Amino acid sequence: MSVHTWLDLGWLLLRDAWWSAIAALGFAVLFSVPPRLLWGCMLGGAVGHVVRTLCMQVGLSIEVGTLLGAMAIGLLGEWLARRTRAPVQVFTVSAAIPMVPGAFAFGTMLNLIDFSNTADASTGQMLLWQAAYNAVKTALVLAAIAFGMTWPALVLRRRRPVV
Repeated sequence: MSVHTWLDLGWLLLRDAWWSAIAALGFAVLFSVPPRLLWGCMLGGAVGHVVRTLCMQVGLSIEVGTLLGAMAIGLLGEWLARRTRAPVQVFTVSAAIPMVPGAFAFGTMLNLIDFSNTADASTGQMLLWQAAYNAVKTALVLAAIAFGMTWPALVLRRRRPVV
């Protein structure tokens, strides 16, 4: 890779981290997160989205990138929760919301609306396939977010033995 390509990638990741942190901050304020914990929400949003963007830049799908980004959010949330003695969800929920696939969900709705307004059978079939594709992509990304956020809690938190 050339220096120019590395600089472009760095600039892309820096912008992505900034805007994801701002979005996570907005959701954290909306959810009434205490002001002393807002920095952790911003950090989680930035890290998760940067991991997803980096994965997509190296050729992975958005679903795999989202899974890895959500896992990073979950791990960071577990660490921050232990460090600040706050619930994990304070950090993970507002950090993961910027990764929700709004464009695919919107595309699903647009294709379904266009399908209901079309009379041509071949166009209608194409619109239905595109709507199904977008719906499945939306569901997979949402499942990746859910699994990625909960996985660290399942692995890292262990119950003490009764004995």
